Amino acid sequence: MKIEHIEVIEMEMPFDKGISKKDQVGFLNWGKLDFCLVKVETSSGITGWGDAFSFQCRRPVAEALKHMVIPRVIGKDALDVVNINSELQQALHLFGRYGITMFAISGLDIALWDIASKAAGLPLYQFLGASRIKNVPAYASLFRYEDPDCVGDRVDFAKNLGYEKIKLHEIGIDEVRAARNTAGEEALLMVDVNCPWTPEEARIMALKMKQFDIHWLEEPINPPEDFDSLAKLASDTGVPIAAGENACTAFEFKKMIRSGAVSFAQPSVAKVGGITEFRKIAALAEVFGTQLMPHSPYFGPGFLATLHLAQSIANPGWIERIFIEPEAALYPREIFDPVGGSFKVSNGIGLGFEPDLDVVKTYRLD
Repeated sequence: MKIEHIEVIEMEMPFDKGISKKDQVGFLNWGKLDFCLVKVETSSGITGWGDAFSFQCRRPVAEALKHMVIPRVIGKDALDVVNINSELQQALHLFGRYGITMFAISGLDIALWDIASKAAGLPLYQFLGASRIKNVPAYASLFRYEDPDCVGDRVDFAKNLGYEKIKLHEIGIDEVRAARNTAGEEALLMVDVNCPWTPEEARIMALKMKQFDIHWLEEPINPPEDFDSLAKLASDTGVPIAAGENACTAFEFKKMIRSGAVSFAQPSVAKVGGITEFRKIAALAEVFGTQLMPHSPYFGPGFLATLHLAQSIANPGWIERIFIEPEAALYPREIFDPVGGSFKVSNGIGLGFEPDLDVVKTYRLD
């Protein structure tokens, strides 16, 4: 089964943050959701869909796919997924082992796993070795609002939807306090600050946030690959650290985990190198006893892939549901809403669903 044609589909879709505050905040000043879909067609007629990370970097990711990745794989056996991934990483290492290059490889890799499981006539999670569906807990991942009242409103909204685990993206103490006051003592509260501080600033802020009994502090130090400083921060403050959404490949996660930098490792399937590389990272986390927590703020094939991967991992942690509402849905909306606090996975073959082509047509950029 040969790879005959690959189409890169760029899309922009407006979304709702769920609050009335109109001004943009921090580095999250974006109002449209970017998609970089990868559609792979084969000689047997099977089509696979992938998802390359593209939030605010859609165009360079698409160009990397078109000019660096696709010319190297046309004509190759579509079922040779692991070797294609390895060969691409080797061929493209000169252009960077992380970031845009790996996002592009990730998108193709997801599509090829979709094809391989469809060829086997199995849902992806079964193709990856799982025979039964288990409940995988969900957590609400709120937007950054930089306003205590907005934070309280969104935490209350998440609680009313049944979420018992809530993650903030705030960097202010007043916002974290508002979240804890609204969530109550029983809810698990996490804080993702997205790499804003020096190690000393992070130490001061971690100690201030510790009073709110946060379950983890996520990516507190810039640069995110300063694993020694992350390990020291955890040791000095006793606050558990989570990181990994900005790391690519199992090699980076090996350095992170071996250094003791994290209690929670957060690979993102659309960034790390796809399903192939994600599975290696999951094995590393299991061997070293580090809890996996997939990074999955997606509404495309990357989210479906995360659901299937979670089913095929012995201890997958929880799945993140980013708290924005896209204007339209590529897949049935209920996929993105947990039932009884857990996400379900489709029994359809491959990723389980095909994208709604009318939605693709409406929001694609030509």
